[in-house]
Amino acid sequence: MKKTPLYHKHVALGAKMVPFAGFEMPVQYAGVTEEHLAVREKLGVFDVSHMGEFRVKGPGALDLIQKVCSNDASKLFDGKVQYSCFPNDMGGIVDDLLVYRISEEEYFLVVNGANIDKDWEWINRHNDTGAVLTNESDDYALLAVQGPDAVKALQPLTEVDLASMGYYTFVMGEFAGLSNVIISATGYTGAGGFELYVKPNQAEALWDAVIKAGAQPTGLAARDTLRLEMGFCLYGNDIDDATSPLEAGLGWITKFTKTFINSEALLKQKENGVENKLVGFELVDRGIARKDYEIADADENIVGRVTSGTMSPSLKKAIGMGYVPAHLASPGTEINVVVRNKFLKAHVVKIPFYQKP
Repeated sequence: MKKTPLYHKHVALGAKMVPFAGFEMPVQYAGVTEEHLAVREKLGVFDVSHMGEFRVKGPGALDLIQKVCSNDASKLFDGKVQYSCFPNDMGGIVDDLLVYRISEEEYFLVVNGANIDKDWEWINRHNDTGAVLTNESDDYALLAVQGPDAVKALQPLTEVDLASMGYYTFVMGEFAGLSNVIISATGYTGAGGFELYVKPNQAEALWDAVIKAGAQPTGLAARDTLRLEMGFCLYGNDIDDATSPLEAGLGWITKFTKTFINSEALLKQKENGVENKLVGFELVDRGIARKDYEIADADENIVGRVTSGTMSPSLKKAIGMGYVPAHLASPGTEINVVVRNKFLKAHVVKIPFYQKP
């Protein structure tokens, strides 16, 4: 197992460490509910240094990104970030990612930690544009500082005007006395905040500064409950090599204004409609849905499976996501989740589950 540069900080704080994406990662410190609510109501900090980073440079950089990504990166401008995915050639998804435009001929891709090797092989295999690729995954540590207090708490640490940064934009600047920090107005919680990229030898100083500013250490378990309340997909659960971006509700990042890998087949799928759709649901009966539990229709016929499920700390309801036939995907539709051989009533709801007050 690899260790992030902050491993010893987590251990010293008494975090419960678990294997995740090939790393020893903190799953929780004080407790999932406390950490979750700290992010929703105040401020939390996650160590997400396991994420992968690729740099794509040269005159062929944009052409390569346009080929391997579903979203239209030609719409980006310097300092703008875009959510996208790598479609595979069988209708599924290699990975989802963020694309940062540094300049017209330089981009920074952030991919899931568990998929670094797979993604690196995929993008290199399709590099016929002469783009220069560099795998910089070991060259960065990454902190996600998330919550409504982010701007107020972090502003004293930088001269960058954090409040003026638009959602999904980034700047390079000094932060907490550290130079060349990538300050990105992105996140995976729906609570607002920033993601901060630094060199591994700067990680401890950044962590200490953010904690001193008032952020509560927060683990992967709360990260998962926070993203699920927002209906954000998790690779390996809600999307994978066999799920179409259109089935997963990611049509908004699948742009047919250009050609990309498997775009012709996905366009046909868009025109003909998908057979299955990823939906959100709330349980009516008492119980909690978990990944891979079966989903049944109102007549108790098995029709799908749960991809993510939890007890929502914010809503105090059991919520989940899963794939069902398209005719069962409308909000209000009654379904059942099979929990320990019992059919528990649930209904399809519109996502996000959580709405900001």
